[in-house]
Amino acid sequence: MAVNIKKLPKKPYVIPGHAACPGCPESMGFKYLGMALGDKAVVVIPAGCSSVIQGLWPRQGFGLPILNIVFAAAASTASGLARALKRRGVDAQVVVWAGDGGTADIGFQALSAAAERGEDIIYICVDNEAYMNTGIQRSGLTPYGAWTTTTHTGKKQFKKPMPQIVAAHRVPYVATASVGYPWDFIAKLKKAASIRGFKYIHLHAPCPVGWRFDPSLTAKIAQLAVETGAWILYEYENGKLRLNPPSNRLIDPKKRKPIEEYLKLQGRFRHLKPEDIEMIKKEIETNWEDIIRALKIQGDL
Repeated sequence: MAVNIKKLPKKPYVIPGHAACPGCPESMGFKYLGMALGDKAVVVIPAGCSSVIQGLWPRQGFGLPILNIVFAAAASTASGLARALKRRGVDAQVVVWAGDGGTADIGFQALSAAAERGEDIIYICVDNEAYMNTGIQRSGLTPYGAWTTTTHTGKKQFKKPMPQIVAAHRVPYVATASVGYPWDFIAKLKKAASIRGFKYIHLHAPCPVGWRFDPSLTAKIAQLAVETGAWILYEYENGKLRLNPPSNRLIDPKKRKPIEEYLKLQGRFRHLKPEDIEMIKKEIETNWEDIIRALKIQGDL
């Protein structure tokens, strides 16, 4: 879906004076959310960094209607809100804006139930790969080897494959995105809004504080995650997998940048040993093998 910049809303959906950290990917992503959906968006936000960014009444850091809710209830709350607005004849798009903890861990039960019911909402997982708001604890989406305050020597488990798990619910639309590729994210938001039923977008969101990098590098690190093949941009539409640029040309591993370029900029990987880096490389190849296998089954490769 092509995006015309001239037709995007110019309203400041992230308001100056908000409480985000410098280089915060969540404030970047929320701005793109507003640009894509405009004032039709009604956003449900569980506990997390965006709750803090938004600020406390009467201060408001976001320029969209927000309903703050507890960690475990975002998807169920959004389900009820979407049904109520539809019953009243209100033309709105209900969006969940939740972190990795509120998606893959604490909020997973409500997410899975909403997907199974086919609720007409867009669920966005803003994945900064740890519980950043409560002290940088590991989550189910923290990658292998990453330092957190609860994995001092590096996490020993691999990242939970949330997009594939949600796609297994046979919902009409699942996509990955990155704050480093805003036009791709905006296009996917617009497409999701045009589809009835449950839609899920997994947004990769590098965190300067938790990942230990200079705040000026947020977009660069997000782009490196894609360019090294560590984060793959794709979408499932009615069960059909499609790779998105630039990931569509990175099937060939020779076209990917070395993963070391991505890891060396992040303090959370400073302790890695050569064998740890090899484990990360192996996991990346496994993820790509899964993608390639699916494309071959479809007859697209």
